[in-house]
Amino acid sequence: MMRMAINQESSVPIYQQIVDYFSRAILSGQFETEMRLPSIRKLSSDLGVSKITVENAYARLEAEGLVGSRVGSGTFVLPIYDTQLIENTKDSPTWPVWQQQPITSFQRTVQENAYPRAGDGLGEKDLVNFASGIGDPNLFPVNDFGRVMQRIIRREGVEGLSYGEFNGYLPLRKTICQIMASSGMVISPDNILITTGSQQAISLVAQALLKNGDNVIVEKNTYNGALGLFEALHVNPIGIAVDDKGMCVEHLEPLLQTYHPKLIYTIPTFHNPSGVCMSGSRRRMLVELSRRYNVPILEDDYIGDLRYEGAALPPLKSIDTGGNVMYVSTFSKMLMPDLRIGFLVAMGPIYDRLVSLKCLNDLATPNLSQRSLNAYLSVGSYQSHLRKLIRIYKKRRDVMVAAVTKFLGNKVTFQIPQGGLFLWLSLKQPLPSQELFKRCFEEGVSYVPGNRYMIDKTDDERYVRLNFTYHPEDDIYKGIERIGKVLDNF
Repeated sequence: MMRMAINQESSVPIYQQIVDYFSRAILSGQFETEMRLPSIRKLSSDLGVSKITVENAYARLEAEGLVGSRVGSGTFVLPIYDTQLIENTKDSPTWPVWQQQPITSFQRTVQENAYPRAGDGLGEKDLVNFASGIGDPNLFPVNDFGRVMQRIIRREGVEGLSYGEFNGYLPLRKTICQIMASSGMVISPDNILITTGSQQAISLVAQALLKNGDNVIVEKNTYNGALGLFEALHVNPIGIAVDDKGMCVEHLEPLLQTYHPKLIYTIPTFHNPSGVCMSGSRRRMLVELSRRYNVPILEDDYIGDLRYEGAALPPLKSIDTGGNVMYVSTFSKMLMPDLRIGFLVAMGPIYDRLVSLKCLNDLATPNLSQRSLNAYLSVGSYQSHLRKLIRIYKKRRDVMVAAVTKFLGNKVTFQIPQGGLFLWLSLKQPLPSQELFKRCFEEGVSYVPGNRYMIDKTDDERYVRLNFTYHPEDDIYKGIERIGKVLDNF
């Protein structure tokens, strides 16, 4: 009889106790390869347990590759192969060759953008987080949206939980058409592709139009998620300057002639990160150059509804008559990030290509989320929620502007954004980006260094992006005061 103790009072099932005993003995070398284990009948008798219990234990051991059964011969210990790789670090030289490729700048960018958070051990004080790319989570319409979703489940049942149409839920596409009509965009539901957030929409366009080595025109500082995507696809971003009126379209034509880009990617409204809006004259010029040089535009309107003052300018898509502009937007920023519903507007044959790619990527955006969003939009809840956000976020913007003026006024310049989420600071004296960030974090405040939005991450250490919507007014004031303290002592 083997010296195996079974604890009848243990919360661990008896079969698992048997598995654990044999696993330890085999992996430690106590039981050698080809050693025969007791028969099921004998072990059950010796331990005073049922044969089914032993059968279950042996089956688990066999599933784990520790033992094998032979008809008419019994159960034997199998060879234990080297499991060293399982314990290796990701940088271990013993990984297969195909896993030993050096880290790419794209991977480095992703890692660098994973900023520390409160509780990571770097800051002792409560963290004021200006690094966020979303609004205040406490303002998410959780209850209202939850009630809508519950009604959809009760009313539509299985149909609402099944795969939806590849291009998106038709009533939602119709509702979006109605919403976009208010901005002068005349489109049909057949021009709209529902995507899993705006990031997927950008990715689909890039997959459809770009290949290794192609050039794409982008603002000199732009959304880092798009830059990372282009780099992952081995596409070359060609930067064009941005001023207080958006992309300097006056400088575009020589770039079109020199680089022959396959795409122009732009954020004309509340540009990320600078917050500026492209002027109306530049919008018209950009669309015209796109037509003349046969270069498509991808217009990223991630937060265009969040306007605090000033007249709304028409989307590029609304002044496009030739199908050169593709338009992407999202509901994630205004409602809840995890909603993950964006949409892409495209006309012509490119639309079917995008739908096919969407199908290959994830079949379809979650059906329940689409149906719930459509119901939420249809009853007017979205507009009510939007008005609430505009009122609150405008006040927070004004508080940040006042605090920056008081504590940082002689050290930075900035432009007050008419909408959006961000304040873009330009340091009068460039400072080492990583060191400044580290000192600010130790002081209890986080932000995004501006070079994260540059094509060349070492290009400029002059800029800082601050989110003014994530925290209430008191925290905003406190956070800016902390940054001022760091700069005073730098």
